[in-house]
Amino acid sequence: MATKQHYTWAAGHFVLLVGALRYFLGWVTFKTVSAWWYKASFAGALLSYIIVCHKSLGTPQPNIAFIRRALLDENVQYFLLAFFWWTSKPVAVALIPYTIFSLFHALTFTRTTLMPQFLPPSPPATQGGPPQPHPLAKRLQVWVKANYDTAMRVVAFTELLIFVRVLLGAITFRNSLLSPLVFAHFLRQRYYQSAFTRDAITTADARINAIINKPGNPPVAIQTWGKVRELIGRWAGSTLAPQQPPAGGARRD
Repeated sequence: MATKQHYTWAAGHFVLLVGALRYFLGWVTFKTVSAWWYKASFAGALLSYIIVCHKSLGTPQPNIAFIRRALLDENVQYFLLAFFWWTSKPVAVALIPYTIFSLFHALTFTRTTLMPQFLPPSPPATQGGPPQPHPLAKRLQVWVKANYDTAMRVVAFTELLIFVRVLLGAITFRNSLLSPLVFAHFLRQRYYQSAFTRDAITTADARINAIINKPGNPPVAIQTWGKVRELIGRWAGSTLAPQQPPAGGARRD
C-alpha cells in the first residue's frame, strides 16, 4: 500500500508535469508566460527528489563520508541542479529532462497505485492464480518499458543541448556566467555515471569531428578543435569513478 510519503513524491512529479506543460505551451507559441510556472515545475522536482534522496541516504550527517556519498548519488546531483535552476533565470530547455523523468514516474505511479483503485483486475491467468492487472495497466506497462531507453537517450542529448544553450547564454549575457560552469561539472559527473551520457558525448564528438575535418576547412579550425578536445579531456579526467545505478532501477526518481 502506498504511503503518504509516496503520494507526496508522486504529487511533486504531477506538479512538475502541469507546470512544465503550461510553460512549454507559452514557450513554443511565442507567448508571454509567467516564470511562476517554471519555478513551480522545479519546486515539484525538489519535492520529489528530496524524498528520494532521504530514502536513499537517510538523515544527513555532518561528516565527510556522508557528504562524499551524497555528492556521488545521481538523485542528489539532480536535486542540486534543480535547486540551481529554481533559483536562476529561466532556461526553458532545462525543464525537458526533468519533464521526461516525471512523465515516466507519473505513468508508473498511475499504473501501480491509482489504476488498481478504479479499474477492476482481470481474471487470473491460471486457475487459483492471482488476479491480473487491468488490460489498460498492462498496455501502460508495456509502453513505459518499450520507450524508457529511448527517453533516456533523448535526455542525454538534451543535456548536451542545455550546455550549449547556457554557454552561448553566458557569452550573450542571457544567463549567468556561473550556469555553464555548474552544468559542465554536472555533465562531467553524468559522463562517469551514465552510459546514455557517454554514448551521447561520443556521438556528438564524432559528428563534430566529421564536420571540422572536412577537406577544405582551414587548418586553424582543425587545430583549435583539437586543442579544445584536449582541454576537455584533461578537465574531465580522473577524480570520479563510474557508479553503479541504485538497486531496483530507482535512478533519477
